[in-house]
Amino acid sequence: MKTTCRKETFTIEELSEYTGKDGKPAYIAVDGIVYDVTKIAQWRGGIHNGFEAGKDLTNEIKNISPHGTSKLRGVPIVGTLVE
Repeated sequence: MKTTCRKETFTIEELSEYTGKDGKPAYIAVDGIVYDVTKIAQWRGGIHNGFEAGKDLTNEIKNISPHGTSKLRGVPIVGTLVE
């Protein structure tokens, strides 16, 4: 599976292509930062606890997830989310 090493900017539309399905990497955005969750076992198939990759999950991670942003430490950052 191919992921990018260089940091990029992503629109929400571009981010939506990174779903973790059909051999694509799984990216999520939180607080404007885009993370590559492809190699995290809990995100296998692009879904974790009902949350789907390819989306801005700021609200879900900060307000619904029991661990908040703490589990994002060490997750590769691939870029930033732009409007």
